[in-house]
Amino acid sequence: MSDLRIRIDAVDLPGLTCPPGAPADGSVQAYRNVHVAVQRRSRPAELLDIQPGDAPSATWTLPCTTTAAPAGADVKGPYIQGRPGERFIYLSWGTVEKPGDFTMFRRAKLLLAAVPSDVLDAAAHSGLLVGRLGLTDAHGCPLCARVIPPAITWAAERSA
Repeated sequence: MSDLRIRIDAVDLPGLTCPPGAPADGSVQAYRNVHVAVQRRSRPAELLDIQPGDAPSATWTLPCTTTAAPAGADVKGPYIQGRPGERFIYLSWGTVEKPGDFTMFRRAKLLLAAVPSDVLDAAAHSGLLVGRLGLTDAHGCPLCARVIPPAITWAAERSA
């Protein structure tokens, strides 16, 4: 078993309103004061480092471990979801009415199974796996659903 950190570097956040430009009069279903965070495994209400949807960028660093498995390295940690071979990270999108009050309305599922095996192996040795992605979808809303390359790029980097 070896220690690994996964860093998610996000840019192009969608803003505080979904859909963008929704009128304030309530004539269109809209989410306001949109924020994003990493969801803890088995605890959807426990979020890591909530970021506003209009931030210029967002970064999360997740503590993990890797172990050898028949299908390659298996990643485990408090923010890693899913079974072996099907691991992923949830980025949860929600509204914040007041501090500490996060109401989720969608999630992006960053699939670790989509990390090329050579990159994951190199990250297990270097100590750092970095995922880079934009968080706005083609409609200007928060990115959701399964996120795989080319929507995200994965790289092994030296741990600082």
